[in-house]
Amino acid sequence: MARATLEQHAPHLIAGAEREPDACAMVIFGASGDLTRRMLLPALYNLALDGRIPERLAVIGFARTEWTEEQFREVAYEAVKEFSRRPVEDGLWQQFARKLFYVSGDYAEPEGYERLAEVLENVERELDTDGNHLYYLALPPSASEEIINHLGRTGQVVPHLEEERGGWSRILVEKPFGDDLETAVQLNRTLHSAFREEDVYRIDHYLGKETVQNILVFRFANGIFEPVWNRRYVDHVQITVAESIGVGPRGGYYEQAGALRDMVQNHIMQLLSLVAMEPPIAFNGSAVRDEKVKVLHALRPLRGDAVGYNTARGQYAAGAQSGEPALGYRDEEGSARDSQAETYVAVKMFVDNWRWADVPFYIRTGKRMARRSSEIAIQFKQAPLLLFRDALQSSSLEPNVLTLRIQPDEGIALKFQTKVPGSPLRVQPVNMDFPYSDSFRLQTPSAYETLLLDAIRGDTTLFARADEIEAAWSIVDDIIAGWREMPPPRFPNYEAGTRGPPEADAMIEADGRKWREP
Repeated sequence: MARATLEQHAPHLIAGAEREPDACAMVIFGASGDLTRRMLLPALYNLALDGRIPERLAVIGFARTEWTEEQFREVAYEAVKEFSRRPVEDGLWQQFARKLFYVSGDYAEPEGYERLAEVLENVERELDTDGNHLYYLALPPSASEEIINHLGRTGQVVPHLEEERGGWSRILVEKPFGDDLETAVQLNRTLHSAFREEDVYRIDHYLGKETVQNILVFRFANGIFEPVWNRRYVDHVQITVAESIGVGPRGGYYEQAGALRDMVQNHIMQLLSLVAMEPPIAFNGSAVRDEKVKVLHALRPLRGDAVGYNTARGQYAAGAQSGEPALGYRDEEGSARDSQAETYVAVKMFVDNWRWADVPFYIRTGKRMARRSSEIAIQFKQAPLLLFRDALQSSSLEPNVLTLRIQPDEGIALKFQTKVPGSPLRVQPVNMDFPYSDSFRLQTPSAYETLLLDAIRGDTTLFARADEIEAAWSIVDDIIAGWREMPPPRFPNYEAGTRGPPEADAMIEADGRKWREP
């Protein structure tokens, strides 16, 4: 929808959306890692290319790797050259590179933080960054608490009561946000020992995707959909995050996490809450996240026997992907030969509130699926068949389905019934499709471009809050506890390159429904 239309019909949804970013010094802990190379540096360069970040923004890399400043700039150039969505422009690169700095140090030793403080002081003198510091933890969670504690102890975080002296301090944290509810609470406690909650930005890159952001605009800026977005008209909702790739070298991580912790606790819970939430009073971090957390608190807990009836697990065996042989999970690097880690999970959930009472939300995610696809499908209740009984080619009309495609082909589709031309009265379903790529002749910014810019602006809307994280973990912990009381699953139970385990089909078919073909 055009901006003018949004301003006319839903001005509260765009209030503050164009907030100017502040000058600041951004410190990336884990600057020699893969995330920085593949995502962060290319995202920052593309933002600079678009003129969307301030001139007075410096980037300070911090890592154990003993690089000089020039070596860091060379590595950054190669990273942007390889992973940027647009080619490197030499003139702009020279300006960008001059604002790249580097500190070598151990995350557990104070000497590195002392050197960092010196660099920050020099950057402040050279670029006048207004004393604003943005810290990015681009490394495993095991190192996070140590870094947060050091930042608090060394006085590099501007305390709330001293902000009148100028400057702010914010921190970006990558998932996983803990391994369970207990560790998530501990991580939040550590963060709050040095930062205010409103200065903590927990990154879930799914929330930076255009279609995910568009859910709120689609729902609340279009009067034809909001009236039917409830239990009276919706039969059920399916949320699918299917990946065609396997776990690869992440087998060691998956042995500890599994698909439930890796995907459901964060990505899928975020999608579910955006689909099910009530209209926020404003489009800002506080109002939107207030409504999302209400959804998470309204999710019906799964405990005891309910876990067995409402969940299904899977693990992929060897198979074929796009005509090529694919390893089974137990043969992947780091995986146990008798592993019980799930690479697929399906769950039936209910949001026990007035809008969604008794409407099932079926969620599923898996590795080594037939194809890569992330989508939200809202299936509406069946229309009465009285008028069309003699015209139907099958036993019933197909239901209307609204599909929000997140990847790989972002867009929105609506399936509805129409008469076949030339026939006396034959009914057939058709799709009305809106692909982003055809409608907007623009290159879509990466999720990290969107999220980094929002953090610099101080917009928390697309970031997870502490109570969201803890509410999601309480649901996941109940499921894990229920699985522990059940007999071990017979893994592996689906071949690589297929639709998933038969247990997931049995779960949804017991309700007289079927999974969509993504």
